[in-house]
Amino acid sequence: MKTINKITLSLAVATTVLLTGCNDSASVKKPEVTKKEVVKPTISEESLGLRKVDLYSEDSVKPEKTMYGKSQPMSGYKITRAFQDAPPMIPHDTTGMLPITIKDNQCIGCHMPDVASSMGATPIPVSHFTNFRPHHKFDGKKFEKAIDNMKNDITIKKTNKLQGARFNCTQCHAPQSTEKPLVENTFKPEYTSKDGMSKSSWNGEMMTYGLDTLGKDSYVEEKDLNMPSPAGHLEGGH
Repeated sequence: MKTINKITLSLAVATTVLLTGCNDSASVKKPEVTKKEVVKPTISEESLGLRKVDLYSEDSVKPEKTMYGKSQPMSGYKITRAFQDAPPMIPHDTTGMLPITIKDNQCIGCHMPDVASSMGATPIPVSHFTNFRPHHKFDGKKFEKAIDNMKNDITIKKTNKLQGARFNCTQCHAPQSTEKPLVENTFKPEYTSKDGMSKSSWNGEMMTYGLDTLGKDSYVEEKDLNMPSPAGHLEGGH
């Protein structure tokens, strides 16, 4: 009988525990299962930079093709200068004209001042016929300077021939590609002369403007060259 009572008591306890656990489980809210959201990239890798291709491979990278103008010389087409006194761009086809050497320069056939107007070309300016280089002397033993740097001397000599420093036209002048640029150019020049879009103002007195630091219009006087300096001075001046 005692055994039966023990079994009955055990069953009752087990039932109570089971019912309590079920009630607790029912009172706890189950977490809501939400659909996993896929984050879409706002910027694709192919859109980064200017080349617009896969960043992990160079196989499909192709640079923009340079499309130089094919206008023939004497066609009359000219490119507006980028800014005041900017070297003018070459508006015509240069096939067969390059490279330019001091002995083979086809540009001067049309651009020399005496024929430029009849050829419809921009004449070579006077600055290209002006020698700005001092001619020092050296006989192998003694070096003699043509100018006095202590007095800020300058040497400018106008000639009637194209100077050797100017023979390489494409050092400053270059053809212009007609392809649309990858980045829009928003630069807007402000010309200081009324015809600055097509002509240079670097001629006459403008070529030496600011160079003569001992002239009548200079802020530097002779006495300024021999002022005592904490750094000392060289013989003949600073």
